[in-house]
Amino acid sequence: MTTLKILAVAAAFLNSGTNPAISCSKNDLKSTELTVQNASISPLNNISKDNKIQVALLLDTSNSMDGLIEQAKSRLWNIVNTLTSLKYNGQTPQVEIALYEYGNDGIRDENYIRQVTPLTQDLDLVSEKLFALRTNGGSEYCGAVIRDASANLNWDGNEKSMKLIYIAGNEPFNQGKIDYKDVISKAKNKNIYTNTIYCGSREEGIQGLWQNGATTGGGKYFNIDSDKKVIYIETPYDIRISECNSKLNDTYIYYGNHGSEYKMKQITQDKNAEVQSVSNLVERTVSKSKKNAYKNEHWDLVDKAEKDDSFITNMKPSELPDELKGKSKEEIKKAVSMKSAEREKIQREIEELSKKRQSYIDAEMKKRGSDDSDDLGKAIESSIQELAKKNGYSL
Repeated sequence: MTTLKILAVAAAFLNSGTNPAISCSKNDLKSTELTVQNASISPLNNISKDNKIQVALLLDTSNSMDGLIEQAKSRLWNIVNTLTSLKYNGQTPQVEIALYEYGNDGIRDENYIRQVTPLTQDLDLVSEKLFALRTNGGSEYCGAVIRDASANLNWDGNEKSMKLIYIAGNEPFNQGKIDYKDVISKAKNKNIYTNTIYCGSREEGIQGLWQNGATTGGGKYFNIDSDKKVIYIETPYDIRISECNSKLNDTYIYYGNHGSEYKMKQITQDKNAEVQSVSNLVERTVSKSKKNAYKNEHWDLVDKAEKDDSFITNMKPSELPDELKGKSKEEIKKAVSMKSAEREKIQREIEELSKKRQSYIDAEMKKRGSDDSDDLGKAIESSIQELAKKNGYSL
């Protein structure tokens, strides 16, 4: 256990007083079902250092794909939350997301492909780049973008790691000079599974070889209506989780020359999520509470000190935010440990609330007699769960 973690546990205990519960709400609720135990009881997640879950999203950004991009914006955090629910031998693997676009004439590449983000836990970056995508003309070369993603991303070498490619588009799968069967087979040999999502009717996708691409890659084939608006279900827990988001943001302490910019990016991506819907912001908040997916040691002093407990001792005073300048190293460590303990409590409440929220959504969907499977996020969610079971992962 790091020095910071010991201090954080002590801070959590001292702050708990006689009431071990924490609430993000400004007002006390009559019901006690939403209370959550003190953060010092046990770690939120036993994060595995041995394996990862890595997902590369390859999105067609040609003219007809505006609906697909909107669905991706609306379902990013749902996808992340599905990934973070998986365990391997009781441990929670680290989650990384990469983003590619292809089929866009504005891309200066002979195959019209671009790596938008590498495999990363900087989910604010993924969100920022996703919201910046614009559609434009294009020739869609699936083989080329799969080759680039499977060859150039930093895929984990551990056989226990789950490595998935999801490619979505609406043109024939075999366009371009690159043989999709060859590159997908090579990816599979590295335990990278290719899943295909055709934006159109199922039969058109089969005729366009999208199903064959998934079969070759050991993945799943889906078809979706990319112009369909994502259906959200409001729940009694949404307001509380949104309140937790504000509290969670207050536990971040930026550092470094660009720390304040990253802090603002966090707020901006909250707003981007909320523009899609309140439910989408709630999904993002749940993602932000997951230590195995949402990590910001490149700008947040709490995450950085947890990874490297000597960092505060060695850091320059100029790297500190204004509120910590002039303070001793011990005072800084204490401030960071207090924020760490506070964050852990808030993350616990979000975890409990999100479970109740999901149960509410499942029950409501059952009443409606529909699983709302005809969109990008639901297609990816169901395939992740199926492939995870095949690879020894549990929900």
